[in-house]
Amino acid sequence: MKKILITLSLLYGGLGTLFAQNPVIQTQFTPDPAPMIYKNKLYVFTGDDQPGFDFYTMTKWRIHSSDDMVNWTDHGSPISLESFSWARDRAWAAQCIERNGKFYWYICAQTVDNNMAIGVAVSDSPTGPYKDALGQPLISTGSWDNIDPTVFIDDDGQAYLYWGNGHLFYVKLNKDMTSYEGKVTEVQQSVEAFGGLRRPGKSEEVLQKQEKFEDVYVEGPWFYKRNNLYYLMYAGMTNRTECLSYATSPSPIGPWKYQGKIMTDQPTNSFTNHGGIIDYKGKSYLFYHTGLLPKGGSYGRSTAIEEFKYNADGSIPKITMTKEGVNAVGTLNPYQRTEAETMAWSEKCNTKENKKVGVYVSDIRVGGHIKVRAVDFGKGASEFSASVAAGVDGGILEVRLDKIDGTKIVQIEIPRTGGWEEFKTLTTKISESVSGVHDVYFVFQGKNITAGRQLFNFDFWKFNP
Repeated sequence: MKKILITLSLLYGGLGTLFAQNPVIQTQFTPDPAPMIYKNKLYVFTGDDQPGFDFYTMTKWRIHSSDDMVNWTDHGSPISLESFSWARDRAWAAQCIERNGKFYWYICAQTVDNNMAIGVAVSDSPTGPYKDALGQPLISTGSWDNIDPTVFIDDDGQAYLYWGNGHLFYVKLNKDMTSYEGKVTEVQQSVEAFGGLRRPGKSEEVLQKQEKFEDVYVEGPWFYKRNNLYYLMYAGMTNRTECLSYATSPSPIGPWKYQGKIMTDQPTNSFTNHGGIIDYKGKSYLFYHTGLLPKGGSYGRSTAIEEFKYNADGSIPKITMTKEGVNAVGTLNPYQRTEAETMAWSEKCNTKENKKVGVYVSDIRVGGHIKVRAVDFGKGASEFSASVAAGVDGGILEVRLDKIDGTKIVQIEIPRTGGWEEFKTLTTKISESVSGVHDVYFVFQGKNITAGRQLFNFDFWKFNP
């Protein structure tokens, strides 16, 4: 197994330019993906693993979005532990939902009394800014069970919040989405409902060491409805690691009936798995996380996506993890401003954000690149513009088609712009004709500089027809 994982890690890291599309975000670790659709755009809300630790060290949450399922735009980190006066540590899994033009982002974090609690942030935009809606937790019962909230609004307008670690709970949210009706209700677990029972006194550490264990609810619920049937996907436990399983019910509050495993015995290089299911542009997708990026693992997890089709009876088939990921469900228009942090794949670069320009591509190094898929040039392009910033010169931006060493249509030598955050827009003619749909590679090179030196920062790009 160790050899398999090392091979997969090399494949995803070293050969990503040729093959890999999963994980879909490479500039940060993005665990616990929670997809949401708003105005025909798909947003994914994630955590932010910090690698190099031996625990889930997380201090903020992130947002990315896509129109086509393959090019993902980084919207930065609009909330963090600092956003909640009551939060001390462990910015763990979260989910966002829209209601009446406002966005409610349910998070969990450790409190000053050393327990976990669930809070809610609110915004007028899916990408923020967000603020703590209450100034205190929404759910705080003095327990470590208060993690992994999932939220759903039913057809009759009633909203439900499920959550739980080992135990599973729910409340009926009021229309304000920041308070709830009645008491916290615990869902009774059984073999019939969730495939197994968590044995008393068995911690996750003990479960990992057991040679075999029946499926059992552990954490990470994802609650949704399809064709009048309610689904509850969750992280179950089997064979010393987490799998994704699900149960269904004719009612939003049960009784639940166990339906089986969705994703199990996959070489994810991570003990945990956590995800969401959503339909977008006529297709069904499973979002999940793996530890397969370089330097990844159980504490460095990244969002991945697989397409699947429901069976005729509404059941979910077993889903296999792939490196190829999903196909595009649209094309990208190069004749409108596109943020440089819109990527299908990237290497040797990162993203940062500031108040002046927002998110931009940073830490660009020689030999790195950004790949953008399914760019539709139509009948042809004549000019290319890029907004860049550099404290020193020597960096070169190449634009190539279809592969990293494909036809070069643009080369710009980046001058000093007055500072690493002083962005200037540079425009040049295209050297080779280009039309139709292509993958576009922005390749980073240098002139008379060392390979490890930062080249420039990159804010946005645009072609002219």
